[in-house]
Amino acid sequence: MPFQIIRNDITKVKADAIVNTANPDPIIGGGMDAAIYYAAGKRRLLAERKKIGKIAPGEVVSTRAFKLDAAYILHTVGPVWIDGCQGELEILHSCYKKSLELASDLSCNSIAFPLIATGTYGFPKDEALKIALAEINHFLLEHDMLVYLVVFDRKAFELSGKLVGEIEEYINEHEVRELRLAEYSAASYSGGNYSNHEARRREAIRRRREKQAEQVLEEAASYPMADMPMGAPKKETRKETESIAGSFPNFTEKSLDELLRTKEKTFQERLLELIDESGMDDVTVYKKANIDRKVFSKIRCNTDYRPQKKTAVAFAIALKLDLPTMQDLLSRAGIAFSPSNRFDLIISYFVTHGIYDIFEINAALFKYGQPILG
Repeated sequence: MPFQIIRNDITKVKADAIVNTANPDPIIGGGMDAAIYYAAGKRRLLAERKKIGKIAPGEVVSTRAFKLDAAYILHTVGPVWIDGCQGELEILHSCYKKSLELASDLSCNSIAFPLIATGTYGFPKDEALKIALAEINHFLLEHDMLVYLVVFDRKAFELSGKLVGEIEEYINEHEVRELRLAEYSAASYSGGNYSNHEARRREAIRRRREKQAEQVLEEAASYPMADMPMGAPKKETRKETESIAGSFPNFTEKSLDELLRTKEKTFQERLLELIDESGMDDVTVYKKANIDRKVFSKIRCNTDYRPQKKTAVAFAIALKLDLPTMQDLLSRAGIAFSPSNRFDLIISYFVTHGIYDIFEINAALFKYGQPILG
């Protein structure tokens, strides 16, 4: 996928370009700046950095990466956070935008970012994350590049307090509901302790199934042996026939033949149909879905393509499908949504709230330890 959030030490990431939150002066700073100098080889890197001189906030320069598993280090000077009214946001936008542009100019195929300026410079992590995602998203809509956002651990990765609170509340509500249903179900089955309404409902279902089974047996008995359908019930298989009939109401030869002749659209066929209906072209859709062009080509060329869940959901988000339409699309790939699955609940939260920014959704999925979309 073109955009990935990973937990790692950025000095150990393999990418064409590694971005460093640099000191404006050609000296070794603290935090990540110092870690990159020491990992790359401080003497040679500092000598090259001194040739460049001072860097203004929001600007970016490149040096060789020396001992790092990269071709370049991109040095960008982030803003020192004061109160958010001193141009800090604009400077941080520039750091990401110009780093991506320089990486493209250097013909890089991949780039790894830290959350710029969130260490010793004190930029709020939730605001920094929003800016990083916005600039990366904008860039990837027009360019092909693998972009990593590298965080040391999930504790250092912050969403807005409001969003976290709403997601937590949404998850908790559904988990409590599932727990109550499970407890109710367990209580209902213990010692036959049903309410009168529940007992009547179950009795009605039992009688209806018995009647359906009798109808099937009567119809089967009316066939001449030569014309009897394959697998038609015999007297000694009455219980088996009753079970099948109870599971499939109106189980007749005609309806079964019709069912077998009916061919529903595959995931690929329905996806391409939805893309046509959306008015977007293929490129726009797979970029909005955080899907690689090669993966999309495989899907387009294979009618029976079976995607991973995170890929199928990514397309649903890119197409801004409502929940029922998304679930229908996923079902064509044999994928189901569960009200007790955290990944599914997080996706449901964003869809039901009309939020289809895949970068924002992926940030939330990463925060909660779930696979990201793409």
